[in-house]
Amino acid sequence: MAKEKGFMMKNRFGQEADIYLSVVIPVYQADQILRVLCERVVQSVRAITERYEIIFIDDGSTDDSWRIMNYLAEENSNVLSVRLSRNFGHHYAIAAGLDISQGQWTVVMDCDLQDRPEDIKNLLNVALPGYDIVLARRLQRNDFFIKRLCSKLFYFIFGLLSGYRLDYSVGAFRIMNRAAVNAICAMRESSRMFAGIVNWVGFKTGYVDVEHSSRYQGTSSYNMRKSLKLALDGIISFSNRPLYIFIAIGITMSMLALSYGIYLLFLYFFVHEFGISGWLSIITLNAFLGGLVLFNLGIIGIYIGRIYDETKRRPLYIIQSIYNSKQKDAEKAPPCNDLK
Repeated sequence: MAKEKGFMMKNRFGQEADIYLSVVIPVYQADQILRVLCERVVQSVRAITERYEIIFIDDGSTDDSWRIMNYLAEENSNVLSVRLSRNFGHHYAIAAGLDISQGQWTVVMDCDLQDRPEDIKNLLNVALPGYDIVLARRLQRNDFFIKRLCSKLFYFIFGLLSGYRLDYSVGAFRIMNRAAVNAICAMRESSRMFAGIVNWVGFKTGYVDVEHSSRYQGTSSYNMRKSLKLALDGIISFSNRPLYIFIAIGITMSMLALSYGIYLLFLYFFVHEFGISGWLSIITLNAFLGGLVLFNLGIIGIYIGRIYDETKRRPLYIIQSIYNSKQKDAEKAPPCNDLK
């Protein structure tokens, strides 16, 4: 492995931070996982460097996660536990962790141990020769068939409507250098889709094939409602293609109606027949067109609603507490987005 380079920054407490590797882990309802997770992450990163930090972001857990996170931070001064004021969502918790991270390299991974901490070294080894971002590509997803099917469908629809092609086999697990992290942190839109943002900022990207493990505890917090909301947020945030699609549908319907009108005129003047058999076809056509217009207005309304959300400029998240054994006075940190 290449030799570590010095990388001095000011941390959020105004002190010099000499961090080589940051690991950002959003946490939600994971009290049974955290001890094992922390042990495996610490063991993996210590094989790389002693200049590391592990940032746990508690995204509004109602179990014992926060107490255990603080215990881990008390045991290891390289562990930082951060608590958001409520459940903002997975992608917002990632944003909070990236804002706080100080490392020359930053790893993002989920807390369910389906991402193997032992693969962090492989991600870094691939990144060091010249990649800014390296994504962990799951060779075989260890999820239920329905979840895999829904995920494939989501990525297909997202690519079709947004124009961005995302790899179905790639999750949150990745490593990024400081330039890529800073670029992502600069994007403050309220509708978040982490994978789409990483794709949008560009940078040279590589891949590592990894094993996808079974969940250590419980089930995924992404139910159908959350998945649909994520899909809608991603499509609306990254493309106005849905508007163009409905413009094309409207033009097509108009051309069909014009063609049908010309056909009726031809029958009337040359065949001396008027091909209207009754009012049912007219009512059906009007109902279809009316529904199409209302649906199109709904799409426009969603875009206008997103504009309204952006104009409010609310913070992406609110930090309620931060705990670290070196910074016990950091409790009740200010609800700030711009932590750099």
